[in-house]
Amino acid sequence: MNLKNIFNIISYFQYPLAILAIYFTILEDFNSFLIFMGLAISFSTLQDTNKIQNKFDKVILENPKKGKIFFVFVTVLAFFLVFLGICGYLITENEKAHELSIGTLVLGIGFISMLKTGLEMFEIHRKDKNTATNKVYKSLGNK
Repeated sequence: MNLKNIFNIISYFQYPLAILAIYFTILEDFNSFLIFMGLAISFSTLQDTNKIQNKFDKVILENPKKGKIFFVFVTVLAFFLVFLGICGYLITENEKAHELSIGTLVLGIGFISMLKTGLEMFEIHRKDKNTATNKVYKSLGNK
């Protein structure tokens, strides 16, 4: 078992973390929801980038136009959440708002992780650059 397989196995922790996030939402602890959702998203990025996980991923990752639109959206969302979290953490004096800013920051970091993994998957699976010649070229160790 190599290190890559270990990370792929660890990526399955995303599911219990997402369940915890939903559990905390039911209990109206929105900060815990944000933190555990951010952690779940981060763990999901440990998956094998050579495999497409579901039909939604396939639609986005194989279509260059849809993929670019999706990644622009995720980039804006991730950096907005990080910016909001940092501003809230540094500026606010309200304890609840301070806690929410930490959760927002963790969620933003999770989206940055998802962005990095998604871009790797996009480069591997997009149809316009995924020709037989490119596959042979990449298998020879070239980029």
